[in-house]
Amino acid sequence: MDNLSVGSGGHVTSGVMSKQSTEDHRVRVGAQRRGKTRLRLLQSAFAVVARKGPEATVIDDVISEAGVARGTFYNHFGTTGELLLALAVQLSDEALAFIDPAVLELLDPVERFSTGTRLYMQTALRYPTWGRFITSVGTRIAARGQLIDRNLTRDVSDAIARRRLTVPNAQVARDIVLGSIFYGIETMLTESTHDNHADELVATFLRGMGIDAQEADQIAYMALPEIGPIAGPVFSTLPPPVRRVARRTKKTAAPEKSALKAQTAL
Repeated sequence: MDNLSVGSGGHVTSGVMSKQSTEDHRVRVGAQRRGKTRLRLLQSAFAVVARKGPEATVIDDVISEAGVARGTFYNHFGTTGELLLALAVQLSDEALAFIDPAVLELLDPVERFSTGTRLYMQTALRYPTWGRFITSVGTRIAARGQLIDRNLTRDVSDAIARRRLTVPNAQVARDIVLGSIFYGIETMLTESTHDNHADELVATFLRGMGIDAQEADQIAYMALPEIGPIAGPVFSTLPPPVRRVARRTKKTAAPEKSALKAQTAL
């Protein structure tokens, strides 16, 4: 039988409350421990991937790097593929946690997804280990159904609703932009190209989506917001971001605000 006691005001309390509190504490501690172990596996996996590449990474490499038992690994991930998916999601979400707030400061949805594209590509160049990883695993793992996919779909859908784009639907616009992002990152990391390659990509796909050529250039060459170093728990294990030389700008540099933003502000 539960121990009963009379509290202030004559209310009867029970040891059940103390037992429940103890159980809640154990659940919280257990969840924190599992979260730390999962993060340790992700950090270890990224270290292995950075050395060997995703194709050559096997479970034994990861558990050795993490210093955990095989059973511990399988408590969190069933296969190497599941681990790589979780790693790609974790890293992309850490980057987007810094990129998306800056993007959402912009009023025009076309400016939002264009600026987000350029910031994402810029981040991949600043952290080339991450850039090589996401282009190696491909969009099926690194993008489809993930936060970058949802954020981009949000902005292109808004642009279509406002009749800013002439594409038939949001999926078409999303696929054009995501393809440009991932193939463009790979090009910039593996080939000799212009400093403003990402800007030219954005200007080109904007024109293809129905944006006037002059406005497309204005948006594609807008000054990018400063987002600072990515301070996520897995990104923090990377070497410091690469310092890149100042980007060349076109002679017809973009004004501080696009025509749409100026109209919206009126």
